[in-house]
Amino acid sequence: MTKLCVAGVGGRMGQAIIQEIVLRGFQLVGAVEATNSPYLGKNLRELGLLDSNIIVVGPEGLSRAAKDADVYLTFTTPKAELQNIPTIVDLGKKIVLGTTGFTQIQSEKLKKIVLNKVPAVFSPNFSVGITILFKIAQELKVFPSDYDFSISEIHHTGKKDSPSGTAKKLGEIISDIRKYTKNVYGREGFSPRLSQELEISALRAGGTPGVHNLVVAGPNEMLRIEHIAFSRSVFAQGAVYAAEWLNHQTQKSIFSMEHVLGIS
Repeated sequence: MTKLCVAGVGGRMGQAIIQEIVLRGFQLVGAVEATNSPYLGKNLRELGLLDSNIIVVGPEGLSRAAKDADVYLTFTTPKAELQNIPTIVDLGKKIVLGTTGFTQIQSEKLKKIVLNKVPAVFSPNFSVGITILFKIAQELKVFPSDYDFSISEIHHTGKKDSPSGTAKKLGEIISDIRKYTKNVYGREGFSPRLSQELEISALRAGGTPGVHNLVVAGPNEMLRIEHIAFSRSVFAQGAVYAAEWLNHQTQKSIFSMEHVLGIS
């Protein structure tokens, strides 16, 4: 049985992950929240999250919370993970990281902390469908040079980072195969598109879990590939699936969902 320590248990993703853990018959052995969380010091039964006496702890209790875990699973904030991950690595625990919003410098710093230390899966989106979309995108290099690529995404109003980590990852793939050198995040006024530009647009509306569109348009046709997440459960499902896969890995490397699905 895979034993998990989950960070951000009070958030919407954390609660979805707990539900998925129960569905898959895994064991939650540690629960972590932010320093100012009202959940701190209460057990999961009191909070109505799980029939368990596990006490929710802050970052100072992370070592204790993760002590018996096989995998540390987290969807929190860049600031929190730059604080938490070094502790997890020192404990020798495996890591499933779904946190987004890292700057390039923060991302490189985190990779340096983890690489060759413990097995880990990093992904901006744990949806199986999105992972397949990333793979499909790599094959679109066959389009002629006069076809333009654009990306759009929609998320709930509470999402803080923009564009989404998924849109950024998709943009990196497209820029690599099409040799785009500049991202444009929306247009206003007189602003014709230039050949080296990749358009990425973001909308924040209501409770939308996540919609991503990849558009390829030529002079006489358009291909649009759309992924719609019905609920956060799709991300929780993929993350817990990744944790199960990771629990059987011994190579100290940073993997992706493509590795988890065997399509890398």
